[in-house]
Amino acid sequence: MSNQPHTEKLSVAEFSARCREAMVPLTNKFSYFAAVPVGEEDVKEYVEEPVAAIPPALAAWLTPVCIALVPYLERANGKDRNGSAPGYVCFEPPQEGRAAASEKYISGDLATILLAVKDQPVADCHYFFYREVAELAAMSVSEDHFNQFSTLLREELRARVHGEVDQQGWRLKELLMRRQTNLRRETKLFKEYARQAFIDTLTLYLHGICCDIDIEPGPRQLPSRYLRKRLVLLENFYPPPKGYAVFPEEVTEP
Repeated sequence: MSNQPHTEKLSVAEFSARCREAMVPLTNKFSYFAAVPVGEEDVKEYVEEPVAAIPPALAAWLTPVCIALVPYLERANGKDRNGSAPGYVCFEPPQEGRAAASEKYISGDLATILLAVKDQPVADCHYFFYREVAELAAMSVSEDHFNQFSTLLREELRARVHGEVDQQGWRLKELLMRRQTNLRRETKLFKEYARQAFIDTLTLYLHGICCDIDIEPGPRQLPSRYLRKRLVLLENFYPPPKGYAVFPEEVTEP
């Protein structure tokens, strides 16, 4: 099931174009392409199970997506994903410090999510897949949904709630609280923070639907009662597929 080209490195753009010609459909929105040898169980773990857990109401907002399973990914110029150009698909391990776990490339009406699967646990691939999906969702989220999420964030800011869901949101929150005294203002900095908080929280929400994950407490972790409010709001926006649950108390015995 592998269509691996005979080359050591391809740009993400070039590789994504090749994927387009050989995608295997999964649903009306998702397909996949494997550049590594995969069996039926691998396809189930890497693509079928995580796609099945995506809420239909969220999938409806997404552009068509091809999930590309590749050996390795290399960042362009060794930079991190923020503001860097798309990187490369590699068939040999990249130099130390240049490896990436996932990439996203959008061309026309197709988004390609590339996942580096060599030397990476399946659980980590799930996380990076959902992060890329959350970033795609942030590009097309309805104004009403984003405004409701932003209102929840403003309530947290007024209450001086400490912590965030992930590191990128944490850094932007700290920057916002240092530089902006009136936290009700719709500034560029607030919008950047709100977008990142939405992505981070949606990533956690989607990952939690698919997998049994634990949230490790720590000094930078958003308190559980505020995190639950965010997840409940996302659950209202994007209810889980039938047979899936967000919170333990929602799990029903077969």
